[in-house]
Amino acid sequence: MILEDMILDNVKNMPPSGIRKYFDLINEMEDVISLGVGEPDFVTPWNIREAGIYSLEEGHTHYSSNAGFIELRHEISKYLYRKFNLTYNPTDEILVTVGGSEGIDLALRALTGPGDEVIIPEPSFVAYKGCTAFTGATAKVINLRAEDEFKLTPKLLEEAITPKTKVVIVPFPNNPTGAIMTRDELQGIVEVLKDKDIIVISDEIYAELCYGKEHVSIASFPEMKEKTLVINGFSKAYAMTGWRLGYICGHPILIEAMKKIHQYAIMCSPTTAQYAAIEAMKNGDNSVEEMVKEYNRRRRVLVDGFRKMGLDCFEPLGAFYVFPCIKSTGMTSDEFCEKLLRDQKVLTVPGNAFGDCGEGFIRACYASSMDNIIEALRRISLFIDKINK
Repeated sequence: MILEDMILDNVKNMPPSGIRKYFDLINEMEDVISLGVGEPDFVTPWNIREAGIYSLEEGHTHYSSNAGFIELRHEISKYLYRKFNLTYNPTDEILVTVGGSEGIDLALRALTGPGDEVIIPEPSFVAYKGCTAFTGATAKVINLRAEDEFKLTPKLLEEAITPKTKVVIVPFPNNPTGAIMTRDELQGIVEVLKDKDIIVISDEIYAELCYGKEHVSIASFPEMKEKTLVINGFSKAYAMTGWRLGYICGHPILIEAMKKIHQYAIMCSPTTAQYAAIEAMKNGDNSVEEMVKEYNRRRRVLVDGFRKMGLDCFEPLGAFYVFPCIKSTGMTSDEFCEKLLRDQKVLTVPGNAFGDCGEGFIRACYASSMDNIIEALRRISLFIDKINK
């Protein structure tokens, strides 16, 4: 038996994440400053950790219902209403998942298969294209443009839609660019989609991390509510990446279909994390506000630092990434990131790891301490000066 021949082509042909090789490299190096990992440097707030600890001390170590604890779903429902004016019934319109990533996978597996097309605006989170391929569907990429501040425009969307289009992914606030969509900008997208038989997967994992403007969900438009699946979670806003907890909200028919897959593949999300998440929903607002305030301070320093080096960098208004253009250096994104890492021991991520149109850019994450950011900027400036001589 040739084991390689037993693996499905859509798995075998999927390249590994373009980010991984850089994390492998830093394992061999000392004194590296990482602006690469998209993970909060904050520890999960104590009251949230304490709720998880207390649940263990009380012996709450059993399965929850497949959809998640009803108390957690009630709290998610209340949170979405007070924060984003979204109304979801906790009984049948919310499914608790193993991170937002499982929500993406469930939605695509429930909705798409061979012959279907999934529209994916890029640069964006690497999992969209992978999860699409694993269903047998085809990814139809929209190349977002720096001149549009990497926003999805009605014209680009209209041009990408075909009779095979089944799903459109709306990834804002965006990883890796930090781009957001305002209500007026989303209105144009709504006009394109409202009369079409297309489901929207709205990935809103960075919804709390907006600066100067409040997040607007495409599901808040009445004509889009029924055809939108909202994906969110606890990893980014509450610094709970390791707890692996997210949720997906939508019409009961769609949620029921995804719950079937979740039921057979996962059973339920981690119950300790669910108890912690209940506390996060009830009493986590102040902690989130403090973290967002600090992210905003770091954001301004990092954007200003890149601009002072002569690198074009539009102002990101969401998530915790900046996406400066490095085309002026004459290097590819991979060359720049690898040479910067080896020469100055600063880890950034090449923009093309998030789609071909990210070539000529790098992603730098400001979920790192201010001291690290200032030192990283000093080292990057030395690197730029050296290659400009």
